[in-house]
Amino acid sequence: MHNFDIETGKIKLQRNTPQETVLGKFSSISMSQKLKVHFLSAECYPAAKTGGLADVVGALPKYLAKKDVDVAVFMPKYHMRWFFDKPFVPEYQGGFQMGFEYINFQVERLDIEELGFYMYVIDIPGKFDRNGVYADASTGIFFGDEVERNISFQRAYLSFVNTWTELPDVIHNHDHHMGLIPFMMKHCNEFEKLKPIPSVFTIHNQAYQGVFEWDKKYLIPSYDIWNEGMLDWSGKINPLASSVKCAWKVTTVSPSYMEELKRNSFGLEWLFNTESQKSRGILNGIDTEVWDPVSDTYLDNKMDDDLGSFKLANKKKLLAASRLDPNRALIAFIGRFAGEKGADLLYFIIEGAINSGCKANFIILGTGDKGVESGVKFLSEKHPDRVLAHLTYNEKLSHEIYAGSDYILMPSRVEPCGLNQMYAMRYGTIPIVHNIGGLKDSVKDIRGNDGTGFKFSGLENTKIVEKIILANDLFEDQERLAIIRDNAVSQDNSWENSASKYREVYDEVIAMKA
Repeated sequence: MHNFDIETGKIKLQRNTPQETVLGKFSSISMSQKLKVHFLSAECYPAAKTGGLADVVGALPKYLAKKDVDVAVFMPKYHMRWFFDKPFVPEYQGGFQMGFEYINFQVERLDIEELGFYMYVIDIPGKFDRNGVYADASTGIFFGDEVERNISFQRAYLSFVNTWTELPDVIHNHDHHMGLIPFMMKHCNEFEKLKPIPSVFTIHNQAYQGVFEWDKKYLIPSYDIWNEGMLDWSGKINPLASSVKCAWKVTTVSPSYMEELKRNSFGLEWLFNTESQKSRGILNGIDTEVWDPVSDTYLDNKMDDDLGSFKLANKKKLLAASRLDPNRALIAFIGRFAGEKGADLLYFIIEGAINSGCKANFIILGTGDKGVESGVKFLSEKHPDRVLAHLTYNEKLSHEIYAGSDYILMPSRVEPCGLNQMYAMRYGTIPIVHNIGGLKDSVKDIRGNDGTGFKFSGLENTKIVEKIILANDLFEDQERLAIIRDNAVSQDNSWENSASKYREVYDEVIAMKA
């Protein structure tokens, strides 16, 4: 039986049911009339991050709160440093049979308010108590049981919510790791109670679909065999495709990326065209509290009214221990060394620019593909006065590079949204980007009066080098450079607009219940 404590705003439960414990501040009963939304994600900044997914899940809830939306983020409890010293309060213990093994799990609530939203973690022994999100942090070797891990988390979450008296208004799932939740809510017998809850599915990167063979269908709770078509794509179980079919609304992280998926989505083109009526592209924003050059704690030199002085002071500090000349244009690359980021092109682009006589210097921060790492290291050794390489992940250094560089280079093959170009512009750093996805939506070509960056179509090295040469020429024109920098800094890439659009999506799916 539930007893509501008005003073604390929490629910007290009778202890006669051993599987249940206190449901906590973001419980199924609340004094607030705000919209209640659950985010389901494998990543959330600052707890666990491998890419932009974590940044979105860790920022958007704070801005949705201003739109009268209370968000609770649910994610796995990893055996990673961030989790070690945090105060987690047990909320629920449960278990279920998954194939040939019994899964025990515990839901815990983070008992601090500094994140700006509620966070819940689900501890599943043997599945997520590892030092890494998708791969071992020390070896880089990917875990081989992704399917079992993902399904166990999704079932644990649904089992927990299935005990609630008053259900959340919307369940918002992020990427394929959570892609089976809309299906299980609609079609699995044990979760029939959850069927009326609207589900929203956001695709952060469609290249990863979580596909697995039908011989593992026993991992999914029982359902009517006639509904197997909602799981299937090309003869396999495809969690991403399933969510596109089953979710009430589907979003991607930029309008242009949504259109691109209809033309090129690794075999899902027909599906995205068919489901276009319920699909919408919403450009991501950035957390302007974390990325604020005026108050950035990572910077010794903060931004003031003199943007040029801010850039030069940070560049000098950034390059102090190197042989690179701070009076030359500095072009940065920050990110994973992966094919989708165009990292394999860096060697040829930089070598081509240097051989062309371009005077710009280059700074690179990233890790990943070992071939790319070797190429970048070779460049820095071959041209120690032109190329500075940091083969690591370093949050502080990334902030310093955004502040101290003149340009950021993004030769991405795929860029659903991209955040680096937004971070860069916030710090007065001008993007040089492939004209696709979110890069297309967020960067205005320099040829316009309100231009903020350089765009190139296609990934021919010569075209990219041409843009680098033009960027270097712009650097020599300090008056024009100041105008473009001001344009870049003036861009409103906060989450405010995006949060309003997500609120519209939630209102739409709730209206569909009527």
